[in-house]
Amino acid sequence: MIVVNQECTKCGICVEICPIGLEMGQDGPKLNYAASCIKCGHCVAVCPQGSLDHEMVPINKQVSLGNNQVLDSETAGRFLRSRRSIRKYKNEAVPKEEMLKLLDIARFAPSGGNSQGLSYIVVTDKELLTKLSEATLKWMEEQINKGGALSKTYKGIVQKTGQDLILRDAPALVIATAPKNFPIGRDNARYSLAYVELYAPTLGLGSCWAGFFEMCAASGYPEIYQLLDIAEDTTVTGAVMVGYPQYKYYRLVDRNPLQVSWR
Repeated sequence: MIVVNQECTKCGICVEICPIGLEMGQDGPKLNYAASCIKCGHCVAVCPQGSLDHEMVPINKQVSLGNNQVLDSETAGRFLRSRRSIRKYKNEAVPKEEMLKLLDIARFAPSGGNSQGLSYIVVTDKELLTKLSEATLKWMEEQINKGGALSKTYKGIVQKTGQDLILRDAPALVIATAPKNFPIGRDNARYSLAYVELYAPTLGLGSCWAGFFEMCAASGYPEIYQLLDIAEDTTVTGAVMVGYPQYKYYRLVDRNPLQVSWR
């Protein structure tokens, strides 16, 4: 599984960063617990000499960072702060190629134990988007009748007719799904869709978490799963609206003061 070439200096960096069981042998690093390897690729990526190869994460599929590994802190900080939840979109379809670029970055998000395990559904059909919004509103009305904790919030949404407050007339909805028996599917979806949010502006796109739709889907509401033709052993783990923003933001918004305690 691990191949080491003659340029290996046995510096031991790969062994130190391995989360499972890479050990330094007489001829270089070796993987003693192959069945436990999570295929994270750290060992290959961290080697200064490029001396390691791994059949599950081959070096020929890794991209060299060179000396430019990170953004400077000020640029990165402004970029992260500039992220906004977009709730007004242009009536313009997002090309399939752009959506694929977006999701191809999302698959590189961190996941528990490198488990990944997500699939995506991209909904662009306007009629289907409308039906998903209507189904979510129907679910909200049922929750109101049950007198749940969020009844007042749902009532305020349901009563505002003439506006799509569920999917905000977004031209695309990205839905993350995972097997029902996958315990960290929802956690992994959070990381993945966060990458969608952060990468979207580089493509001229905006995004917003489809929270109401997601709560409806997370409850197992049958109509949502029927509309999307989702298999019985699969569940929705997250959803984000995507489209071209109708308006541009000119300032960075403040937040509550930082609260930190030290121990």
